[in-house]
Amino acid sequence: MNANKLLTLYSGVLTAAFAFAIATDAGADTAPAKAAFDEIDVKRINVREDDGTIRMIVSNTSRSPGIIMHGKERPHPSGNRGAGIIFYNNEGSENGGLTFSGQKGPDGKVSGGGHLSFDQYEQDQVIQLTQNEYNGRRWAGMVVNDRPDAPLDFDLAERISKMPEGPERTAALQKVQADGTFGRQRLYVGKTRDRESAVMLSDALGRPRIMMKVTPDGKASIDFLDDKGGVIRSVTPDAK
Repeated sequence: MNANKLLTLYSGVLTAAFAFAIATDAGADTAPAKAAFDEIDVKRINVREDDGTIRMIVSNTSRSPGIIMHGKERPHPSGNRGAGIIFYNNEGSENGGLTFSGQKGPDGKVSGGGHLSFDQYEQDQVIQLTQNEYNGRRWAGMVVNDRPDAPLDFDLAERISKMPEGPERTAALQKVQADGTFGRQRLYVGKTRDRESAVMLSDALGRPRIMMKVTPDGKASIDFLDDKGGVIRSVTPDAK
C-alpha cells in the first residue's frame, strides 16, 4: 500500500472514530427513551429519585438490602430479611416494607409468613400487618407499637443479635424490654396460635390491661388486668 492510500485510510478511521465519540457523548446527556417489556426477569430493582436518593428496592432473597439510613447501608441484624419490597423516605432512610416466605422443611413441617409494616422516622415498625405459621400453628394480626423519640440504636441491636443463647443474652433482652429501648406494643388485633380471636390493649409501658377474646368453641370474655397481668375483673355473656 502506498503512502497516499495509507494516509487516506488513516484519515478515514480517525474521522469515523471522532464522529462516534461525538455521538456517544451527545447521547450521554440525553434522557433515555421509555422502554416497554412483555416480561423481565431480575434479581433486584432499585427505584431512585432524580438526585439518586433511594426510594424503593424490590429484591430476591440473595440480593435483599441491609438497613439503609440516610443512604448509608449496614448489615441487617438477622443477616438476611428475605425477598420483598423495602420502602424509603425522602432522605433515603428505610420506613417500611413488605416481606414474605414459605416452605416445607426436610422434616415435612411447613413454615412461612408475610409481613407489611411502616416505620417511625429513624425508628422501627409502628404498625404491622403480619401472618406466621409453623408446623400447623398459625397466627395473624395487626400490631401497633410505641417507639422512642431517639433514633434506633443499631449497634445495640447488633450486639444482642450476635450474643449466643444463654443467661447473658436473656438478661440483655429482658433489660431492653423493661427499659423500652426498642419500643413497646400497644395494640394487637388478630388470631392467636391457639386459634382464639383476640384484642389486646396495653398501657404505655407495654403491659396488657384489657384482653378481649373468643375461643374456638365460642366462649367470649373481656378481662381487665392489673399492672402484673392479673385479672381484676372478667366480663362474660352470662355475667350478672
